[in-house]
Amino acid sequence: MDSLKLFALDTEDLSVVSAHLQDAVFKTDGLAYDARHHVFSVVVNRFVWEKAGGRGKSFERRRAAIAFKRVNAVRSIGIDRKDKDAVLSLLAIDFTPNGEGPEGTLELVLSGNASIALDVECVEVQLADTGGAWETSLKPRHPAV
Repeated sequence: MDSLKLFALDTEDLSVVSAHLQDAVFKTDGLAYDARHHVFSVVVNRFVWEKAGGRGKSFERRRAAIAFKRVNAVRSIGIDRKDKDAVLSLLAIDFTPNGEGPEGTLELVLSGNASIALDVECVEVQLADTGGAWETSLKPRHPAV
C-alpha cells in the first residue's frame, strides 16, 4: 500500500500538504478540537491528485487524518455544526504570521465561502492516509476565473 504521510513545519511544507488536500471532503462530525492538548484534527476523504494524471482512467480517494498541533483557538465562518449531513470541501490551507515570530493563523479555506481559522504557536501539521483507496469516476473541477 502506498499511503501518504507528510509533516509540515513551515509554509513551504504547508503548501505541499495543502496541495495533497485540495478537494478533500468531510462532514462536520469529522472535526475535533482537543483544547487541553492544543490539537485540532479533521478526518477527510482526500482526492488522490498524485495519481490523477491520465485520461480515461478512474480516479481514487483515500481516508486521511490531519492533525494541527499547538492550536490555541479555533474559529469558523459559514459552517453549521448542527448539520451533520453537510459535506465540506477543502480548497487550501494558508498561513498568515502574526508579526515576525512563528505564531499566526492557519486558515482552512472551504468551498462556499466557508473557513476554519486556527490560532497557532507555529506551523506543525501532520497528514496521514488511514485506509485503503476506493475508485471514483469523478475528478474535481474548478471553473476558470
